[in-house]
Amino acid sequence: MHRESYKFIERGCMKRRDFLKISGMLGLGLATFPAGLRSAEAVKFDKNLYKVARSMTGMGTIVSITTFNPSKDHAEESIALAFEEIERLTKIMSRFDSDSPVSLLNRDGFCNKVPPELSFVIKKSLQYHQISNGFFDITVKPVLDLLAQSFKDQKKVTRIKEKIAELLELVNAELISLHGNDISFKKDGMGITLDGIAKGFIVDKAIETLIKQGIKHALINAGGDIRTIGDKGNNRPWKIAIEDPLKKKNYPDIVAITNRSIATSGNYEVFFDREKIFHHIINPKTGLSPVINASVSVQAPTAIEADALSTTLFTLDPVQGMRLINSIPSCQSLIITRNQQKIKSSAWQSMTASLKNNFS
Repeated sequence: MHRESYKFIERGCMKRRDFLKISGMLGLGLATFPAGLRSAEAVKFDKNLYKVARSMTGMGTIVSITTFNPSKDHAEESIALAFEEIERLTKIMSRFDSDSPVSLLNRDGFCNKVPPELSFVIKKSLQYHQISNGFFDITVKPVLDLLAQSFKDQKKVTRIKEKIAELLELVNAELISLHGNDISFKKDGMGITLDGIAKGFIVDKAIETLIKQGIKHALINAGGDIRTIGDKGNNRPWKIAIEDPLKKKNYPDIVAITNRSIATSGNYEVFFDREKIFHHIINPKTGLSPVINASVSVQAPTAIEADALSTTLFTLDPVQGMRLINSIPSCQSLIITRNQQKIKSSAWQSMTASLKNNFS
């Protein structure tokens, strides 16, 4: 995500990998704080609550936490603890940190006694692999590595599709062996990326930290993976606008969430080639980037669910995606295709219709 300011819905726009816009988060200041924190604001919201917002870089993006709390000091202390948890878990889940358990697993093909958090995320990944009939797959790393290397400096390469096809024998989450906290691959050359699920998990754990500290009104935005605690402190929900993936500053929809999460996956996030044919989301069945959908937004009780399901639905065609999301009663989805068709799950439609009648 670019280092741009969060704005009220009525006043501006924000860029991120899934074009989510959050009402009520003001511009990020430049004052420095311990552990890299930057102040967004700490102001009196009403006679009973302070609005305290902080941000820092993490998980390859900007992570922002906004709280409404009776004590400014308590809110700041709680936010600092949440950021410590984010930093701790990022060091476990990152494939770019050479010392992380994920990097060791990718390098050696096995890693014993991994942290329980990593074991949990991989187990959840395997569950989503199963319910999606293999369309959610964390073993696409060899394909991502090939694309990154092949299109380095935006240079075209030959036989890219043939090379991808040769790697598909390494792409299958069923080739992951997980016994307790011991993980290994069944084929040499395999690798995992948790990009489509770990951020959501980390947001959930940061939310748990805030709840343990007694915070009752908060929103965490980790580059667009969003989860909330309660409302905004004024009996009003958090308002989130989903932007047009064509970047025309239109809002295909506006939703309100309380004690829920939302995430979006889109084909505008990371491209490897100038023609924008190959991007960071990979269909594990073909090794190619999906071409039907432009963005997929998912609302769910937790961020890990929203993160994993938005990635999954992006790899499916809209009919398959709606069939899957409608089989999960607690989740809703909005799919925007490349030709700008909007497809909503039935639960999303009814919620949005109600919201539009009361939105302010």
